[in-house]
Amino acid sequence: MTFEGLKCLITGGLGFIGSNLAIKLVELGSDVTIIDSMIPEYGGNLFNVEPIKDKIKINFSDMRDAHTLPYLLENSEVIFNLAGQVSHLDSMKDPLTDLDINVRAQIYLLEACRKHNPDAIIIYTSTRQFYGKPQYLPVDENHPLCSVDANGINKLAGEQYHILYQKVYGLKTTALRLTNTYGPRQLIKSPRQGFIGWFMKHVVCDEVIEIFGDGNQCRDLTYVDDVVDALLASLMTPVCYGGIFNIGGEKTSLKDLVEIMITIAGKGSYKLVPFPEERKKIDIGDFFSDDTKFKKATGWSPKVTLREGLQRTIRYYDAYKEKYL
Repeated sequence: MTFEGLKCLITGGLGFIGSNLAIKLVELGSDVTIIDSMIPEYGGNLFNVEPIKDKIKINFSDMRDAHTLPYLLENSEVIFNLAGQVSHLDSMKDPLTDLDINVRAQIYLLEACRKHNPDAIIIYTSTRQFYGKPQYLPVDENHPLCSVDANGINKLAGEQYHILYQKVYGLKTTALRLTNTYGPRQLIKSPRQGFIGWFMKHVVCDEVIEIFGDGNQCRDLTYVDDVVDALLASLMTPVCYGGIFNIGGEKTSLKDLVEIMITIAGKGSYKLVPFPEERKKIDIGDFFSDDTKFKKATGWSPKVTLREGLQRTIRYYDAYKEKYL
């Protein structure tokens, strides 16, 4: 398989990871189509594809509209299925909408592929969220699953439907369980896409970051270019089809992360505050992934260090933050 002329469809392609993926695919010579509902809260932003706006096709539609999917999917050789609702708090406040987006819409897509394009390769961005509070570290793919919120339960269901359709119908599906991805084009005006974008907004706007607890809780962070490389590596490795893989990153404490960001930016500050009750109930403590399985299968490994990734990200938002606020 070659990327030159490859017909690729990206669901959620105007969002954070999807737009970075689209830019890379265009650089590789692929024929890229994007589907995005442009729901304001979920990070879709036309500016994200500004460098390639004349080289891609964009369809503004919602994956929950089952009638439009067959037409959009039928000529695609590869489907990068990135569309989803990722806010943990939103999922608890409105679990039915989260269910619609992260489960029902996924079944619509899989059914459309089964009936109209069974030869397509489908790469699904899953999440480490449904491991819940770790029983051991680092967390590998055999770790028990114990979601702490509705988003984790629904994302797990969406993932398992992808694997089910591979086992029963032979669709070529792969699920990558992403950890905390960061980088340019991430939603920063709200914390809906995780703490890193929210921290970034406060740093580039020279504001005070509130870190819950003592700040010593650890996470692993992956720069978006490395996630894009993982998506492409999974596509080019047929042994991955039907598999579930962790994608990890560089481990750091939240306090150390913020201090690095402030040092790089030369602005911003932070303070430690008690956990809000709604967040305390769904906090998982320390978490970092074991992605040995994926590295062995594909040869992939992250190339961008945390400091370098943060430098690139801060430069991007210093230049374009008005497009994201």
